[in-house]
Amino acid sequence: MTSYRLDAGGAINRAQALSFSFDGRNYKGLQGDTLASALLANDQMLMGRSFKYHRPRGPVTAGSSEPNALLTIGSGARSEPNARATTVELYQGLVAASQNRWPSLKHDIGAVNSLLSPFLGAGFYYKTFMWPAAFWEKLYEPLIRKAAGLGKLALEADPDRYEKAWAHCDLLVIGAGPAGLMAALVAGRAGLRVILADEGFRPGGSLLSESVSVAGLAAVDYAGGLVSELSSLPNVTLMPRTTVFGWYDDMVFGAVERVQKHVASPSPELPVERLWRIVAKRAILASGAEERPLVFGGNDKPGVMTATAARTYLNRYGVAVGGKVAVFTNGGSGYRTAADLAAKGVEVTAVIDARAQSADVAPAGIRVIRNAGVVATNGRHRIDGLLLERAGFEEVIGCDALAMSGGWSPIVHLMCQRGTKPVWSEESQAFLAPNVGNSFVAAGSAAGVETISECLRDGAAKAASLASELGFAAHGANLPDVEGEYDASFAPVWYVPGAKDKAFVDFQNDVAVSDLGAAQREGFRHIEHTKRYTTVGMATDQGKLGNVNTAGIVAAMRGVSPAEIGTTTFRPFYTPVSFGALAGAAQGEHGAPVRTSPLHGWAKKNGASFVEAGLWYRSAWFARDGEKNWRESVDREVLSVRANAGLCDVSTLGKIEIFGAGAAEFLDRIYCNGFLKLPVGKARYGLMLREDGIVFDDGTTSRLGEHHYVMTTTTAYATDVMTHMEFCAQTFWPELDVRFVSVSDQWAQMSLAGPKARIIMSRVVQDDLSDAAFPFLAARAVTLRGGLKARLFRISFSGELAYELAVPAGYGEAVADAIMEAGRDEGICAYGVEALNVLRIEKGFITHNELDGRTTADDVGLGRMMAMQKPDFIGKRLSTRFGLTAADRLQLVGLKPVEPEKQINAGAHLLKEAAKPSLANDQGFVSSACYSPALGSFIALAMLKSGRERVGERIVVWDALRGMEVPADVCAPVFVDAENAKLHV
Repeated sequence: MTSYRLDAGGAINRAQALSFSFDGRNYKGLQGDTLASALLANDQMLMGRSFKYHRPRGPVTAGSSEPNALLTIGSGARSEPNARATTVELYQGLVAASQNRWPSLKHDIGAVNSLLSPFLGAGFYYKTFMWPAAFWEKLYEPLIRKAAGLGKLALEADPDRYEKAWAHCDLLVIGAGPAGLMAALVAGRAGLRVILADEGFRPGGSLLSESVSVAGLAAVDYAGGLVSELSSLPNVTLMPRTTVFGWYDDMVFGAVERVQKHVASPSPELPVERLWRIVAKRAILASGAEERPLVFGGNDKPGVMTATAARTYLNRYGVAVGGKVAVFTNGGSGYRTAADLAAKGVEVTAVIDARAQSADVAPAGIRVIRNAGVVATNGRHRIDGLLLERAGFEEVIGCDALAMSGGWSPIVHLMCQRGTKPVWSEESQAFLAPNVGNSFVAAGSAAGVETISECLRDGAAKAASLASELGFAAHGANLPDVEGEYDASFAPVWYVPGAKDKAFVDFQNDVAVSDLGAAQREGFRHIEHTKRYTTVGMATDQGKLGNVNTAGIVAAMRGVSPAEIGTTTFRPFYTPVSFGALAGAAQGEHGAPVRTSPLHGWAKKNGASFVEAGLWYRSAWFARDGEKNWRESVDREVLSVRANAGLCDVSTLGKIEIFGAGAAEFLDRIYCNGFLKLPVGKARYGLMLREDGIVFDDGTTSRLGEHHYVMTTTTAYATDVMTHMEFCAQTFWPELDVRFVSVSDQWAQMSLAGPKARIIMSRVVQDDLSDAAFPFLAARAVTLRGGLKARLFRISFSGELAYELAVPAGYGEAVADAIMEAGRDEGICAYGVEALNVLRIEKGFITHNELDGRTTADDVGLGRMMAMQKPDFIGKRLSTRFGLTAADRLQLVGLKPVEPEKQINAGAHLLKEAAKPSLANDQGFVSSACYSPALGSFIALAMLKSGRERVGERIVVWDALRGMEVPADVCAPVFVDAENAKLHV
């Protein structure tokens, strides 16, 4: 069909041709191809450009470790950058484009970087972009941001669906090569619930790529028979196109299934990707081994690839990677590739063996050159020859492809994701899987096993052993005879000296041996430091291909074993996972759960406009006819509360019930103020500190019974406070008899505030609410007219006479309606969080605008609350540090603009009059600001250096973002009713 497609062979469907395009040019492929194999069949070896030097690159592997052939698949909203052409399943109408080049792949102006490579070595950016300092924002950062990355994300909204699912099994087998297939078969026959997951679209692994015969059948046909039997077993689930990317606590594995990534037009009825959380009692890692590249001059040019890749393209896809292929090897894999190429009629110009002696024999007629090394390759967009060196003699070998084999590295990343390091084996010259316990074991090549027959045997044995542990009687499979296997042993060759060109360890990031040397010379000797200084093993590769070579080369430079160097840390994800798969169905309006209060219906029918506040939708204001904007609504609500009464939904406050004989002592320790003597039926404002003395949260706690308290927290910190309390009870004071339960969703809570609040509440509540019977900070159970039991608290966040009424959540809307009806003649209104914010600023009450994780109790004027005479409380010791008690700390103050109509905005900075804006002159910032209809002026709360000493001083509120400078007077933070007379009427 095409220039490099063989006339016969391969596990492809030659009767089904597929059309696709690459960089705007149309091509033909076959069903069963990957995008890489189809491009190679069409003589398109050049597929990408390297990140830093923009060097021409072709595929170096045939699998998920591919660093070079990264393309953008699809178009418009469905475009996906950095897709590995070696794993992308070819489909009709596929559209692909190269990346990281301009104006075209063949003619990329960025290739000038390669000429500048002597100045762009490891760490050049650390040294270059330091001076002049003024260049950073204007020149350096814009250039770096423009150059960063390989592909580009689509800006349109993703039109596809994603979902998440759970799966449970007795045995998870990761990898469907010979070891994985045999393990799944033995376990499946024994009756275990088995999940067999493989990242490929066709199970079989190396059986699809090798020319051996198994049980008298071609390896690919034998694999097909195993898959057929596994498919017939009801207790076995096959999951092709599924990458297991992470291993987490309690034997939970993360996996992503590409459900519709192999079709041009996904069905809207199905997700394109599904994220699985697989819970397994046992697991087998049968991920195989990766063939290591050899590190020599010019080893990155298009046409240079691993011997296994050349063999895979040949045997699985029926594609010759070149017309004249040379082989450079340090072991038997290179000889196997030469034999397979020759058997298919491809000319093998030479087998270059880095070893002086070996038992491997090339097919008749193929020249073998021993004790030699490649030091350079010729050609640009595809090699057209190589230069080898042997005992000081150089020779040019003609070829248009070079298959290299540098040994094998077991793919053990998953087993190392929870902190255990791989173990170096001198015998295998590889890092082997660590022992992580009997629940998760490696099998086959992932365990260092070399041949297909040994992989089949090891997979069967490991599955039988795990089945026995789980109480299943596993009968060993009849292991087949394998004919035509090769010797997979090799001699380590970390680097071929005498390179005439750069010798790359990391192809994607353009990290050469010289860069590793620079890192060692400059003190970045730890392998993690070497990685970060040189960028080796970063980006989408994550060291899958170059990690072991890096360790070997660094070890050789330092004269130690690779065991002493080790590998970098393996973390999820093994291969990139899309944000869509991680988000699942949480997109758009479903990006977060819609959490509404029990009074949401009441607020909605009263005309509320809602705002997202943390996890909740809260009523922001209640517009009425004739009001032109939100400010008019808020001003009306504030004045109504000050003059008459208003009802506000405060159900979103965190509510925690606390029980136990040790509850009082516990509260006394987590609050900085005293709680041991709080009487039953009373509420108290409490302030929690962090261990470092900084304010954590505030709220009220009421004592409803001898050993029964109910705490309220700020809306945003409800979960954090609950977690903090649980931690303290379990870790610090397990001897205390105290228990907690979150009841935030169980109670509807509403605040009725204003001078007429008692009149209105008395029409709803049966109990005596006179000031003598129910004074300020009273808290007790009450009975509503009609018999409903409720809780009533006389607390205020507005400075007015106020009550908070809590009723079971299901009654919330009805009770709110009843209160509004009871207050109709008293001028009651509904008010939202915007008016609530104005009311609290007028009164000088703080929220997390002021408690921003940097402030102490004294900073916000609550230093006297800290009961330092108590034996201990969280934050007591560190709160006395000099830095937290310095006189020039930022302190809470009020601000009034000299001209009342001048607006002050939160976030603005404070300056002395006539001072120039600078960090040295910065005096603080505005934490909260609003227009006060009660005062007819804009007002603000601010954090000002030595603020309490500066009341009466005039400062400048500097807001560069809005281009505003507003003179303002510093005042006390309480603007309304400083004597608190309204609270006690």
